[in-house]
Amino acid sequence: MTAFDTAPEESAVLTRLRGNLLTHARTTGTREVAYSIIDSPLGRLLLAATPEGLVRVAFEREDFDTVLGTLAEKIGPRILRDADPVDRAAHELDEYFAGERRSFDLTLDRRLTTPFRGEVQRFLPSIEFGHTLSYRDVAEALGRPRAMRAVGTACATNPLPIVVPCHRVLRTDGQLGGYIGGLDAKRALLEAERTSA
Repeated sequence: MTAFDTAPEESAVLTRLRGNLLTHARTTGTREVAYSIIDSPLGRLLLAATPEGLVRVAFEREDFDTVLGTLAEKIGPRILRDADPVDRAAHELDEYFAGERRSFDLTLDRRLTTPFRGEVQRFLPSIEFGHTLSYRDVAEALGRPRAMRAVGTACATNPLPIVVPCHRVLRTDGQLGGYIGGLDAKRALLEAERTSA
């Protein structure tokens, strides 16, 4: 018998084992992070959640294995691919990309950020759909007018892009600035929001 002949049998065993692992993790609460990979107009996105809420949205260009390694380091090694815990986030993202949603109504786990970056990231959803502010505008709104670079860093390290709309923050001269998903993704998000506003 060749390896090819045993592959379907091994696949069935692996599928059954994975199912048992999922059931065990769901019933015992031993899973620290659940994740799924979805398709979007911007390419594949990794969505990860803890029991506290959505903790990470990652673009494929960030390298999903690296993202999962960072989650294991910062949250815990018990990470399991399971779409159920991120199903609501996936649904809301689908609505957003279809032009049916302007803001997100998700519970977020913000443990992957520092206090000041978290302050900036909590402010970002107040920027209206289809509008932008500059890094300076955000710094001034937070009462820290000299913290423009720190605001830029907070946007660049946002662990929840799209959901927490750091793409709505531009350089003071109106240029795009950076974006974790790449400038093409930032441009596409802004254009889609402008045409839907």
